[in-house]
Amino acid sequence: MSELFGQAQQALFEGIVQPLLFALGLSSVLEDAFRATGWLLVGLLQIVVMVVLIGALQRWRPVEPMIDRAAVRTDIVYTLVHRLGLFRVALFFTIEPLWWWLAGYSRLLGFDGWHLDQAWPGVTDRPLVSFVLYLLVFDALDWALHRAQHRFDWWWQLHALHHSQRQMTMWSDNRNHLLDDVLRDSFFAMAALALGVSPSQFVAIVALTQLLESLSHANVRLDFGPLLSRWLVSPRYHREHHAIGAGSRQNLNFAVLCPLWDRLAGTATFAGGTGPTGVLDQLPAHGARDYGRGFWAQQWRGLQRLTGFLTGLLTGLSSRR
Repeated sequence: MSELFGQAQQALFEGIVQPLLFALGLSSVLEDAFRATGWLLVGLLQIVVMVVLIGALQRWRPVEPMIDRAAVRTDIVYTLVHRLGLFRVALFFTIEPLWWWLAGYSRLLGFDGWHLDQAWPGVTDRPLVSFVLYLLVFDALDWALHRAQHRFDWWWQLHALHHSQRQMTMWSDNRNHLLDDVLRDSFFAMAALALGVSPSQFVAIVALTQLLESLSHANVRLDFGPLLSRWLVSPRYHREHHAIGAGSRQNLNFAVLCPLWDRLAGTATFAGGTGPTGVLDQLPAHGARDYGRGFWAQQWRGLQRLTGFLTGLLTGLSSRR
């Protein structure tokens, strides 16, 4: 499979990406563009799986009828921006040079990552075992980061956009504020460098995680049974995390892939998972907050929430002096 993927990446790069870069006078970034072509190919494969398989599940047993197609179209825009690499291109010209500088500087200091797969004899000779090990570690980190997005007031002002979707579907996974994504991607880039995971394994971990997250956000009445549901996040399990009646912060079911972390922390519930989604303050009785309809309106309102919170915090601190 790895060899087939490499051949497809090479063909896509030589057939489309490389000629385009030469035409634009960007031959100096060919090496980085080849790596980006791999992400583009991963995104295309993900979208195919989403449309063909997860889309079929949504049509088979939907939790709720599709009544707000405009909201879903906005989520599709988010998905295309992220899965087709547009967001990564923006990071390449802004934040990514800082990541590589930190990686190079750490190597000059003699640190080249912990390489967790080398902690147990024989693991490095078993790529699948090594992959599962890193997958579990990154999933635990993702759970901790997700809790932080809900716990810290300033971060919730951004992350609330993800929860504001009242018509949740398989496209809703990437519905995030761009600043929230920058923070999250920076965290995982630094974690990957610190843990010493190989680039190919990191791509595979991200690809599998994103695809399973698309499934967990799907509008499908699907549970994995009494046993598997305790080890793999199902659409029903994650929908309870998005439930509009769960309070202002949805403090349950933070797990991305494995509910084990929620079970250990006491934040897991396997009940419900079929009710409406959204944030409590969207309801008329709780203020009817407007999170925006289109992509840019949602981004702008997220910045307004964040700046409003920070301004109020600074005003409160200054009044105490």
